[in-house]
Parts: sequence; C-alpha cells; structure tokens
Amino acid sequence: MDFAQLEIAPKIAPDINQIPVSETALSTTLKSSQTVSKDAIRTSLWASTTDAIFATVFSITTTGILLSNFLIELGASPVAFGMLSSIPMLVNLVQPLGAYFSERTTSRFHYSLWTYGPSRLLWLILFFGIVGASWGFVNNQQLIILTLVIVLSSHLSGGLGSASWLSWLAMIVPRQLRGRYFGIRNSIASLTNLISVPLAGLAVSNWHGGTIQGYGLVLIVGILFGFLSLGCQYFKLDVNPIVQNTYVGVGNLNRKDIGMPDVKNLNLTPFEQILQDSNFLRFLLYFSFWTFAVNLSAPFFNLYMLGTLNLDISWVTLYSSLQAGANLLTMILWGKLADKIGNRPILISIGILVAFIPLLWLGIGNHQLDLWLWLPLLHILLGGAWAAIDLCNNNLQLGVAPIKNQSTYFAIAAAFSGASGALGITIGGLLAQFTQFGGLPGLFAISCVFRLFSLLPLIFVKEAGRGK
Repeated sequence: MDFAQLEIAPKIAPDINQIPVSETALSTTLKSSQTVSKDAIRTSLWASTTDAIFATVFSITTTGILLSNFLIELGASPVAFGMLSSIPMLVNLVQPLGAYFSERTTSRFHYSLWTYGPSRLLWLILFFGIVGASWGFVNNQQLIILTLVIVLSSHLSGGLGSASWLSWLAMIVPRQLRGRYFGIRNSIASLTNLISVPLAGLAVSNWHGGTIQGYGLVLIVGILFGFLSLGCQYFKLDVNPIVQNTYVGVGNLNRKDIGMPDVKNLNLTPFEQILQDSNFLRFLLYFSFWTFAVNLSAPFFNLYMLGTLNLDISWVTLYSSLQAGANLLTMILWGKLADKIGNRPILISIGILVAFIPLLWLGIGNHQLDLWLWLPLLHILLGGAWAAIDLCNNNLQLGVAPIKNQSTYFAIAAAFSGASGALGITIGGLLAQFTQFGGLPGLFAISCVFRLFSLLPLIFVKEAGRGK
C-alpha cells in the first residue's frame, strides 16, 4: 500500500517539524539508543496507521456482529453470548502480568510478535473446525464450544501484549499531536470498517454453502490481514522497555508537563508508584465505573436487533456501516478539538449525551419507520458520540500515565475496566431476564442512571499539560 494514499503526511509532517525530536522521548528509549530523525518518526506513524487498517479487518471477522451471527446460526444460548461479551473484558486481568513480562524484555516489537502472533494463529483452528463441520465431522454444539475456547485463548495471549503495545505507541506519538494523529488513525480504521463490514456481511449471507461456511471464508481472509498488521510493526521504531523505565524527563519539559505523578520518591515499585499517584487513581475510578455502566446495556443492543426484532444480518451490518461512517466523519474533528481544549471537557459533555442514548432504544421496534429512519439515525448518533469517547479516553489515559512504568499503568487501567465491564455484562444479563426490572427496557433505563453517576470522578481528573 502507498502510504501517501492515507493522506497523513500533509497533516502530520508540519507539526512534527515543529517539535524537537528529544521531546518525543524516543532518543533515550530506543532499543539501540540511536538518534531519532523526524523521518523515522513519520515512518513509524504511517506504519502504525497501516497496522490499524489490517488489524481492523482482522477484528471485524473475529469479533462483533459477524461472530455473533455465527453463534446465532449455530443455535448458541444466551449464556454463550454472555461469555462471548465478557471474555474479552475478563482477560484484561492478565494485563498486569503481561506488563511485568514486557518490562523485562529489550524490544517492544519482539514482545508484540510473541503475544499477538499466537493470538491470531489460534483462529486457524476455528477455520479448520468450520471445514470439519461442513464435512460432518463436527456438530454445532462442539463448534460453539470450540469458538468460545478460541476466543478465550486468543484474548489471553493478546492481553499479555496489550499494555506493552500501547506504551510503545505512546512513546512514538508526540504528545502535542496525540489528538490529531489518533483522530486520523481512528478515522481511517473507521473507513476500513465502513467498507469491510457490509462486504463481509454480504459474503456471509450469500455464500452458496450457507452462512456458517460463509463465515469461514471471511475468517480466513481476516486471519491473513491480521498477520499483515503484525508485519507493519516491523517498520515502527523499536523501544527498549528497560531503558524506558530509567527515563524521568522529556527534553526541556518538566514532570508535570508529561504527566509524571507527584510522588516523593521515584525509586518505588510500579504498584507503589501508582498508589501514590492520586490523579491516576481518580482516572481509574472514573474509567472503571464508566465501563461498568456502559456494559450494563451496550452488549445487548445487537442481540436485541438480531433476536428480539429478528432482523437479517444484512440490516444490522448496514447499521454498523452507518455508525462507522459517522465515526469516520467526526473522528478527525474530535481529534483537533481535543488538542485545542483538552480531552476531559469533551468526555464530560459527550459523556452526558451518551448516558441518555440507552433510553432512545426504548421506542425502537421492527416497523418500517424504525428500520428506515430511527435505527439509522440512532446508529449515526452512536458513531459520532463514541468517536469522541473512545478517542478522548485513550488520549487522557496516555496523558495521566508517566513514562516510567507506563505499561504497568495501562495494564492496571485495563484490568480494572475489564473486570468492571465483565461485571456490568453479567449483572445486565441477569437484570434483562427478570420481568420485575422491566426486561431490556428496564435495563436500558438503569444503565442511563449509572452512566451519569460514573462521570462524577472525571471532574477531578487533571489532564497533563492543561494545569487543571
């Protein structure tokens, strides 16, 4: 792929040229400690964006609506759907262990291959399982169990590398460009989603061998793209975690500017450092409660459309494409705004809007007006709002975590949010089954209240470089 087609160079290059290389913190943390050029940083950013394109295709085929529809076609129970939603969150509990291992290596790139490589190889087993099912060697129930085992194993392996990967990316992207760069990167990923989801949905629905075999077809394509994304990481500047953890400053910036915690003694263990970082603890409280509140209801929207409304997979993928399109169109704007006014004000204001979105599902049915007007509008609203939430949550996390022991900070945040998200899914699934709580409509109303309350700790989080 021609990197110029991504149109990142004209947006990123002028800003990179205005930032001293030393302020990226890369010159002291590279694997070989070489001097960093602006061209090398630019190449790393392009490689990271191309990585996002290929990884998005892989993610489309192994998560979300396509995997959910695959389980529906197999006749999976609601318990299986609950496990499918909760597994990716529960396995975040292994991220602190992954951070511990990664900080004892000398290469972020190699550690990424060791964790994400097996994570993606495992999906080949499911592909062969689908082939076996088409030949009558595997029944549907066995295929459901195999799918859940692979989801668990794949996410466990990937979870060990997640914090290290995020720390690697945080070191490469200059702090002054985070909003704009991640806005562009996420926007391109959304464009990939916009194009790929309906194509994959059509392939699954119209495959002459049936939808199960159709999913096997898109799955093997997704696995190929998953390995192409790992290949893109070869072109990113490598970082030595051991050297990174000896780093306590960035050029002429002071500790407050780069988000270093206000602690009396920097010679602490990672967990002792976190316990003395009150600002990060406030962020952790917000992030955990927010994830819990969102997952009370969010995982059940697709199930509501596919199950309760009995919509065809092509309708649902169309709505997903509209959501991805809205995400694409607004992501760059949110990125520029975040660089200008900060991430926290956006999270508070858009968070209030997102809190009320579950209530909008209460009047949705399967009438023609709902199918052609209200459901498309609702997904467009979701796409624009979540573009802001996802981008700013990511940027704020990068801003409150210091360079030293950075991956441990990210791992702790992921572990807490993963556990709280899984708890939210579990409680949401239980509440949805009790008619005295109003079923799904009652659950959506409860989620709205919890989302609003979860925003309170965010008011007290200080954003690095903003002073308040």
